Amino acid sequence: MRRLGTEVGVMGNSANRRMDAYLPQGVVALVDRFWIGRRKTATLTAAVLAVGLGYHVLFGANGLFVYQKKRQETKQLTRETQDLQRENDLLRGHVQRLQSDPTAIEHQAREQLHYTRPGEVIYALPSK
Repeated sequence: MRRLGTEVGVMGNSANRRMDAYLPQGVVALVDRFWIGRRKTATLTAAVLAVGLGYHVLFGANGLFVYQKKRQETKQLTRETQDLQRENDLLRGHVQRLQSDPTAIEHQAREQLHYTRPGEVIYALPSK
């Protein structure tokens, strides 16, 4: 048997010390081992959860690496959108000139359709 006040159990409150006074030493050691094992289990569980959470933060579906990849993709798509907007503005200006400027229409007809004015002769050189 254990004497009151000589050893303090893991739980450490006075009710447990009083109960330890009436329990055999083997039972008290078993209870102490149970509480120590429970503490180790809780610590191990917390560590596993922390590692799992860290893994999820880095490699998960919305993790850090995916976030960085999406930011790069967003920057690339923004650049492509700006390039397409510039090209669209140029084409819109070209369409407006073709709708309103007769010299632009004539230039386009001569370049693409090889039209000529009456009396003009076009000399076609062989392409290299």
